[in-house]
Amino acid sequence: MDKLKVALQYVLPKHLLSRLVGKLAAAQAGALTTHVIKWFIRQYKINMSEAAQPEPEAYKTFNDFFTRALRPGVRPLCDDPQMIVHPVDGAVSQCGDIEQGRIFQAKGHHFTSLALLGNQQDDAERFAGGDFATIYLAPKDYHRIHMPVKGTLSKMTYVPGELFSVNPLTAQNVPGLFARNERVVTIFETEIGPVAMVLVGATIVASIETIWAGTVTPPTGSQIFSWDYPTEGPDAITLEKGEEMGRFKLGSTVVMLFAKDALDTFAEGVKPEAVTRMGRPFAKIRD
Repeated sequence: MDKLKVALQYVLPKHLLSRLVGKLAAAQAGALTTHVIKWFIRQYKINMSEAAQPEPEAYKTFNDFFTRALRPGVRPLCDDPQMIVHPVDGAVSQCGDIEQGRIFQAKGHHFTSLALLGNQQDDAERFAGGDFATIYLAPKDYHRIHMPVKGTLSKMTYVPGELFSVNPLTAQNVPGLFARNERVVTIFETEIGPVAMVLVGATIVASIETIWAGTVTPPTGSQIFSWDYPTEGPDAITLEKGEEMGRFKLGSTVVMLFAKDALDTFAEGVKPEAVTRMGRPFAKIRD
């Protein structure tokens, strides 16, 4: 059955399916929307007591519900200046060293930082010998993405690609998964050097947004596009540690890259399959 699930992903019209679901998720359908939201809450056992708006009827569209804000204080931010924090709720897929430009995906599968970053050689070289972490967001998770450390945006790149599912089963069976799916690469300048936050699309992920550009995808493109941003002056975009930087409309994966010698050690308990909660300690900064 698992092999069939993976095989089907190669033949399904993933982009068409994703855009159709996106339109449905954006529709204001009144009682029908509320019914779908209630079903989703039951199906995935979502804790709505954490939401700023706990009542399903408060959301006009499924997207509004899926990207719901949390109540103040339910994700306290680690204020230790020596620690960076988890950027999302989810689960660690993999984390570790970037070895000779290669990133571990699952047993028998790697992909390169160069491919992940859209074949931008200069960007990839900035993370040579550094560290990475891949975090998977399940449907039940909170889907806003936050900064692990204070940073100033220097570049954003849209990379076209496939829309395979990014769940653990697919990660174990589709070679180069995160470097072949559609994605938005963002690079920030921080006190620990460059930090890449790669927002990876997936099947039925209707939209990837950033707080400075709004919706980056859709529409789906066929070419790589990059935008450079000033890192000084009144137009610089600087986000604080823990501040929101983007959103997924229907869940996906974040891949983070760090420069060589930026991190000392990952925080206790940070390992594959470990549950993450935005704001908790993620890694210690190297002195």
